[in-house]
Amino acid sequence: MTMTDDAPPLLEVRGLRKVFHTGGGLANQARRDVHAVNGVDLTVRQGQTLGIAGESGCGKSTLARLMLGLYPPTSGEVLFEGKDIARLPRRELLGVRRDMQIVFQDPYSSLDPRMRVREIVAEALVTHGLVGRGRRSLRMRRERVGELLESVGLAASDQDRFPRELSGGQRQRVGIARALALDPKLLVLDEPVSALDVSIQAQVINLLTRMQRERGLTYVFVTHDLSVLQHVADCVAVMYLGRVVEYAGTEELFRQARHPYTQSLLSAVPIPDPALERSRRRIVLQGDLPSPDNLPSGCSFHTRCPVARELCSAQTPDLEEQGGPDHLAACHFPVRSAEDLLAADVGTPQAVATTD
Repeated sequence: MTMTDDAPPLLEVRGLRKVFHTGGGLANQARRDVHAVNGVDLTVRQGQTLGIAGESGCGKSTLARLMLGLYPPTSGEVLFEGKDIARLPRRELLGVRRDMQIVFQDPYSSLDPRMRVREIVAEALVTHGLVGRGRRSLRMRRERVGELLESVGLAASDQDRFPRELSGGQRQRVGIARALALDPKLLVLDEPVSALDVSIQAQVINLLTRMQRERGLTYVFVTHDLSVLQHVADCVAVMYLGRVVEYAGTEELFRQARHPYTQSLLSAVPIPDPALERSRRRIVLQGDLPSPDNLPSGCSFHTRCPVARELCSAQTPDLEEQGGPDHLAACHFPVRSAEDLLAADVGTPQAVATTD
């Protein structure tokens, strides 16, 4: 599943699955299998930004951690520069981890409140032996940390502060500086702006865009907000209950999404024109996201889909081309526009259309 591009693959995910086993610890407690990621194939090319979007509970954050080797896969492969990271010896895996870093969602809980900024940013440098631990190396550590902080728009003097003394945007910049300390090739950004005010979101996104351009970074950008991906991603994978249900270039996805679930997400993206925004009809899905420990039969989206038919509950659709090799959707009855869904029988329990 790749975009047409001459850049070589940096990260490849093949048949990736992750099942968490819960319960079973007590005599009357049944064991449950939670299918968090359920057969995902993706390719991320050097210098690109892959966006991964979906509701909370769709498995996107679990997929991000699988990509980094923070969770062992139940089955499938994660290949970084052609190497299966789940099967690497510990010493070789440590070298790969230098090239793969993560920026977390909550910039406060991801920073140790007991450590000063200089200790937080320098921690990886010390762990990987790029600077020494002793007092003789203190000046080198301070210089390197100061350079990193200035590169993300902070002052070198901020390294003497604690996280509690920083704003949310400043803390996220510290998290980015920490991730950049080892000069990685890949950054996984797990909801990096969702905890920030809108104005600060724009600043952080601009920072990430500049860092990618200057350093030649590759991003995997995880978010529930498609409007963010519209500005930062080259291509987007939409997830639902552990599966990728649609994959396309960002412009193509916003222009002509083919999966009903993607259309419902796009209908929630605000339009800058107030008049159009007020008159727009939205696609509002009924019901909650099914539990990943009790997946629906057939297409997992059929319980909420306004165009679902009998086939949808009986057979799981494959991820197939929809109008071109770079646009894939897993749907028996793909749509061409939001109007296709709004024209469906909105009296069904799956979905209704509303006018704001």
